[in-house]
Amino acid sequence: MTTQPRLVEVRQKVLKQNDLLARSLRQRFRAAGVRVVSLVSSPGAGKTTLLEKLLTRLREEERRVAALVGDLATENDAARLARSLAPVRQITTGTVCHLEAAMVESALDGWRLEELDVLFIENVGNLVCPAGFDLGEAHKVAILSVTEGDDKPLKYPDAFAAASAMVLSKIDLLPHLDFDVERCIAHAHAINPDLAVLQVSARSGEGMTRWVEWLIEASGMAARAERTAHCHA
Repeated sequence: MTTQPRLVEVRQKVLKQNDLLARSLRQRFRAAGVRVVSLVSSPGAGKTTLLEKLLTRLREEERRVAALVGDLATENDAARLARSLAPVRQITTGTVCHLEAAMVESALDGWRLEELDVLFIENVGNLVCPAGFDLGEAHKVAILSVTEGDDKPLKYPDAFAAASAMVLSKIDLLPHLDFDVERCIAHAHAINPDLAVLQVSARSGEGMTRWVEWLIEASGMAARAERTAHCHA
């Protein structure tokens, strides 16, 4: 009879400890002038491919970016992201189905955050647990591929309620699917009316420019570049 209350108590304690550390991380990120953007999605939504393309493009535009990537096992995703030539570190969680603030703090050891504009955190493929764990990020981005159901926002509302943007990925496949884009967006906006929606294909490149523009604006990279140029003038 006492099992469920005990589990609730333990979970609340874990979340409280995580939130305290996340608050400290957020202050640390702000002091360093780096914006942190975390990516959440179901497995197979294409977030690693999208992040690799994104890191490569931002580096080509001389943006200072890096990434932490979480997974249950292997360092395969970190190896893929490293092809962008951005600094990348893998966080292997073992049996834990999400990243926690303590994992992020440990992975940052030795990095000079003030030398970065944006730090991306790719969470473990899961739309449930990651929604409840604050990592000190400035923005969460929920990635939903069009190969999934267009009712996903209704099934996993916490992930979309916590997000600043929803990226609809793999849109090059839309002609072959029954995915209803407008219905999906309506579901997402019913949960989070302020959610930005970006439609992207990593394969064709469609929508990537708009996503980069959104990230530059959301992370304040444009304003920092302008201040730097002014200081050097």
